[in-house]
Amino acid sequence: MTGISDLPYRPCAGIMLVNAAGKIFVGQRIDTTLEAWQMPQGGIDPGEDAYAAAIRELGEETGIAPEHIALIAEAPEELYYDLPADMVGKVWKGKWRGQRQRWFLFRFTGTDADIDIATEHEEFRAWRWSDPADLPQMIVPFKRDLYERVLAAFAPHLGAEVAARLPSGSPAD
Repeated sequence: MTGISDLPYRPCAGIMLVNAAGKIFVGQRIDTTLEAWQMPQGGIDPGEDAYAAAIRELGEETGIAPEHIALIAEAPEELYYDLPADMVGKVWKGKWRGQRQRWFLFRFTGTDADIDIATEHEEFRAWRWSDPADLPQMIVPFKRDLYERVLAAFAPHLGAEVAARLPSGSPAD
């Protein structure tokens, strides 16, 4: 029998989208009743570049066209998270133990009218702009450490006021 630790990580791209006010796009997943919000993310298809996957996933989940974003930074390394043991086997047909993610920080250059979560691949039931420092408390608990690491990776690009408000004990300390 194969153990959880023998399963691979799902390759994924994550997107932190920041608007002109310094707020981050988050969506509330359509497939859960939890009051959890997350940044857009999704699997990297075989043979697909992580950057291309990020742009594709952003479009699939938010309706945002590539001409309404500008790349600011890419996290310097892949970030990983593990699913809780009770979820392994229930999501992704039991093929993965968690995700290994390439994260990209994009500036949103459009307007809120350019966002439409009612897409063909609808994943969010609601969306909003949130303060970056609030992100770790908004996500499901098993991704909290991941979000703190994403914030730490992009803190130099989000401004000193954001870095000062990161949770104490985060990797940015």
